[in-house]
Amino acid sequence: MPIKFNNFEEKKQAFATATQNGTEEEQSQALSNMLEALANDVRGDILSEVNANMGDNLALQSRGQNVLTSEETKFFNAVIEDGGFKEKDTLPETTQERIFEEIVKDHPLLGEIGIQNLGAVTEFIYSNDPTGQAVWGDLFGEIQGQLNATFRKEKITQLKLTAFVPIAKDMLKLGPAWIERYVRTIIREAMRAGLERGYVAGRGSAQSEPIGLLKHVDKETGAVTDKTAAGTLTFDPGRKTINELRGVVKKLAEKLKPDGTVADHPRKVESKIVMVTNPFDTFDIKANATTQNANGAYVTNLPFNPIQTESVFVPQGKVLFFVKGEYIAAVGGGVEVNRYKETLALEDADVFIAKQYATGKPKDNNASQVYDLNIDGVTTTTTSSTTTTTTSA
Repeated sequence: MPIKFNNFEEKKQAFATATQNGTEEEQSQALSNMLEALANDVRGDILSEVNANMGDNLALQSRGQNVLTSEETKFFNAVIEDGGFKEKDTLPETTQERIFEEIVKDHPLLGEIGIQNLGAVTEFIYSNDPTGQAVWGDLFGEIQGQLNATFRKEKITQLKLTAFVPIAKDMLKLGPAWIERYVRTIIREAMRAGLERGYVAGRGSAQSEPIGLLKHVDKETGAVTDKTAAGTLTFDPGRKTINELRGVVKKLAEKLKPDGTVADHPRKVESKIVMVTNPFDTFDIKANATTQNANGAYVTNLPFNPIQTESVFVPQGKVLFFVKGEYIAAVGGGVEVNRYKETLALEDADVFIAKQYATGKPKDNNASQVYDLNIDGVTTTTTSSTTTTTTSA
């Protein structure tokens, strides 16, 4: 059963704004406000449901309420008896699996990015050059090619995603099923926000973050910077939008080799292009892409049928495109929970932190592209500290 959020989405938007142009202090305060709003919303929703739904497991299950396994019941009973998590606890595997499933469920962007749950695995191997995996040669001749050169190993132990889990004293009185749901919901929503921010706007390993889709990686130095806009999009109906999106498709199809040069064979992008917009821009684009057909009905569509989704971490005035399957997004290792020893001002609650290993990076710099948005002759360009508006002639 979905949680009814009252303030969390608003505070998440404020956090996204702070990460784009706020000071470090403002970002920290926005994060704290977002987490507090999340805890209050989840707590209020669960307490309300507890009062409305008191029955046996079968009745609760029929209403969508989770019924715990014996291992989960034992674990969360121990949490209640101990007044919270121990110095270092690992959530039951079934709870971890449910958290991961729910992270991508009902979150279109994370679903399109395609997060891989590697469980206890902390590194994996992938190929960025499929054409080099098999090389033809004479039947009795020497083995041709350097097969191992086409594969890369990626570690996922280098970055940790941390979610704060405040447990109010009165929550511990509700029983293991409700504590499990509360903890799982808090971790799920906090990690959703963290993964979305990291995979869209992450600043790279130097900042202990993934490399986001909005970022460019310098092949010589490894420096991670904001992508330069590849062009401007107006989404004006007709031939203009066809030509604009044709340019987007062709740019995304240019696959890069590890050395940064363009590969001989283009990347397959048909039905795999995802378009991500800031929620404030979404309906401006849809309005420009809406036409009236001969029957008088209004129809909204775009050439080449990009998969459309949103993220508050895409700056307003920008449009992000990426190719499905060309971004490495993985989580691995167990979800560890332990007591948070620093100060986090939440009234009548103990704060714990849940840690999850995660990583993310585009397979090459052309796997995603950023464009400026020009709607009705007005181009809005958002930078880290200023917003500039210019009117086209």
